[in-house]
This record gives sequence, structure tokens and C-alpha cells, in this order.
Amino acid sequence: MNPSAGESAGPDLPCTDLPSLLAGAAARLGQAGVPTPAHDARVLLARACGCDLHDLDKALLMGWGVADLVGPAPGILPGRSAGDGRAGGRAGRALVRFERSVDRRSLREPLQYIVGQAPFRLMDLAVGPGVFIPRPETESVVQAGLDWLAGRGVRNPLVVDLCAGSGAVGLSVAFEYPGARVTAVEKSPQAASWARFNALRQEEAIASSGSSYRLVEADALDPLNLADLDGRVDLIISNPPYVPEDQVPEQPEVRDWDPDQALYGGSADGCAIPGLVIRRAATLLRPGGFLVMEHDASQGEATRREAGLAGLVQVRTGSDLAGRPRFLTAAKPGG
Repeated sequence: MNPSAGESAGPDLPCTDLPSLLAGAAARLGQAGVPTPAHDARVLLARACGCDLHDLDKALLMGWGVADLVGPAPGILPGRSAGDGRAGGRAGRALVRFERSVDRRSLREPLQYIVGQAPFRLMDLAVGPGVFIPRPETESVVQAGLDWLAGRGVRNPLVVDLCAGSGAVGLSVAFEYPGARVTAVEKSPQAASWARFNALRQEEAIASSGSSYRLVEADALDPLNLADLDGRVDLIISNPPYVPEDQVPEQPEVRDWDPDQALYGGSADGCAIPGLVIRRAATLLRPGGFLVMEHDASQGEATRREAGLAGLVQVRTGSDLAGRPRFLTAAKPGG
């Protein structure tokens, strides 16, 4: 899953200092319409050199070159290495990786796909083509679910993540809430493979929390799936597809790269699939159980109405950190 695997240096790479590399890449990305060209250039250069942004900042401050970032030859002090761009050297290969990654970003491929990961709450998740990139606003959705569990002191809760995608939501609950028993459901084989890979990466941390995580590759909305959990689930958290079908995203990174199956909500207003999630949750939840579901900022009223029709109570709309109406919360009567 590493796009840079197997790359080698070309024969005539220029000897280029770090500020010039970054300025040139940022200019190219800006011309391509990338909204954060300077930031993306820094991330891509650090990745190409196998270092983090702190190391890159230090190199810029010290006036070092690419060879210092990838590691100088034995016996050569940082800042004294020669031939940053020599073909066949580590610096030359880093320059090739950087150039190729800038090419990809100029075509508006998501930065997260190029670097192979996306930060989400306390984790770095592996992502790539075929899976929806987790967004910061979904962190508020997870927090609402965790707050509900903690506020009621639920021990060893049974939690279901419907439409799991990369696994961001369910894995966060398993990692952050000790003793959580999480079942995640994802229909797309490509997305499920990413969720499975991320679960393996987080396996030790989840076990240390006394939690468990199970991924089911199936249609989250089919009532025959998870039928053994009907009426037993403490908490359902879902980030379903909800983009209105007549509102195609303008941003190429979303429109051209995020899977349509993970974006569009199945109707002109985008509420068809969220409505099915609400009805499925009403069956899965135990009396007193809780639902948290992300939605578009325009769908608060419609999702509240759907929750009421499904027999749920305490129906509210929660806001993300930017103050936008972002998710539905509702409870099953009783308990």
C-alpha cells in the first residue's frame, strides 16, 4: 500500500536546496488549484525524505539539504554532504519520489492517498483509492457517542458502526472506550480491506484497552445482517453516505476520488440512505440505547423527522466544531 515502493532515481536530477524545492512545488500546486499548496509541498517533501515535519523544519533552519534529511554517508556531518541529487543515491531517489508525488497532487489526487494515511482522533489510519477519507467533522460524531457512554457509565458496551469505511469510527470507540465490544459493517470490498488493515494496525492498542473489534463485510442496511444483535445494541454510530445526488461536490479531491458509494445518499436530498440507517438502528438498539448519525448540514430537520417516525425519542441535532448542524442523536424508548 506504499505508492513509492520500487522507485529509483533518474539520471539528471538537479542539485536543489530545500527552500527552492518547496517554493517550486508550492507554485506548481497553487497553479493546479490545490487549496493549501505550501502545506502540501512540505508534507510531500518530508514523506519523500522519510522524515517528519519537525525534521524538515530543523533542516530548513540549519540550511541543510536533501541528503541530510535522508541521512548523510558515514563520517559526513549534516550540512557537509555533497551531491544531493546524484543518480543512484538516497538523495536522488528522494527527489524522484518528491517529484512524482507533486505530479500526483497536481492532478488533485488527495494528499492522504499519496502519503497513505489520514489522521483521525488518536490514530493514523491507512487510506487509499477505494475508501472514503475520514474528515475532522466526524471526530465530533465519535465524541458524542463516547460522551453518552461515559455519562451513563455503560460497562462493556455493545457498539455497532454502520457504514464503516476505513474503520475510523468503530476503531476510535474500541481504542478510546475501555471494554467496548465493537461490530463494524461495510458493504464495499475495497473499503472493507482498508478497515481490516487498520484493525490489524490497531489490534494491540485495542486489546490493551480491553476492547474488541469485529468487521463484517455485508450490507449494513439489510435486516438479515446482524439479526442476532437486534434489540441488544447499546450504541450505534454511523457516518453513512448522505451527499444529495443533485449536489455534486466541486472539489476534485472529493468528486473524482472519494468512492460514489461512500458519498451519495441515494436520493435528490441525500436522505434515503440515512433514513434506512435510522430505521435499522431502531431495530438494533436495546431499550434506552442511543444513535449518533452524521448528516449534511441541510438535513437536520429531515433526519429528526425520520427518527420520530421510526419511534425514537430525545431526538436532537448536534453541531460540529465549526458550529454547523452535523449529526443526529436519538434514543430508543425504555431502558
